[in-house]
Amino acid sequence: MSEKYGEYYKKIGKNIARIRKEKNLLQEDLANKVGISYSYLTQIEAPNVVKKMSLEVLFDIAKALEIDIKELL
Repeated sequence: MSEKYGEYYKKIGKNIARIRKEKNLLQEDLANKVGISYSYLTQIEAPNVVKKMSLEVLFDIAKALEIDIKELL
């Protein structure tokens, strides 16, 4: 993966974690709502890991968090 986008993925992951915590959701709960594995979500949220995700997963996460996708960017 190109390093030039790594910081964007990290920022999105941090925003997902922040909003999930604000909504008092566990990682396991959000992963189940989205239909992804717990380990995949933990990798997305990990601040030291650059984990790519599809737009479909990003839209599904926003829907599960009941937010506009723009809030994750």
